[in-house]
Amino acid sequence: MVRNEKGDRRERELVNRLDEAGFAVMRAPASGAATTRELPDVLAGDGDVFYAVEAKSSAGDPIYLTGEEVEALVYFSQSFGARPKIGVRFDREDWYFFHPSDLHVTDGGNYRVKKETALADGETIPDLKAVGEADDSDSDVEGVLQAVAQGVLSVEEATEMLS
Repeated sequence: MVRNEKGDRRERELVNRLDEAGFAVMRAPASGAATTRELPDVLAGDGDVFYAVEAKSSAGDPIYLTGEEVEALVYFSQSFGARPKIGVRFDREDWYFFHPSDLHVTDGGNYRVKKETALADGETIPDLKAVGEADDSDSDVEGVLQAVAQGVLSVEEATEMLS
């Protein structure tokens, strides 16, 4: 089976965009028909957050993924310790990302992303980058709450620190 040249080009483009955003990134050339193992198209991480991405592109028609593709991505992501993302790119648009649970499921058990949904609701590469930074603030909140629980900080001091 010959791989889709446009799809390969789009995957390389995604790798370059993620690299420019500061992620360590690699394309999994063994994804698709080249192996019996189900691998995501792209792996990306910045030390704080890690993503396994199934990348799809379209001229403008809705993008469909099979239930098996999405299940394989979620399974790999859980095993690897990454966040699963479906990356979609429509012609003349940017890349947009979705967690599999945020996609529309068809009656046949497949997943669909429409262009207008991607533009309205999709995460961008800067959004993906911001998740790791946001996780740092989440750990700060946890630290403040632990200090309250241990009696090191009063509730008032904690409220002031977190506002």
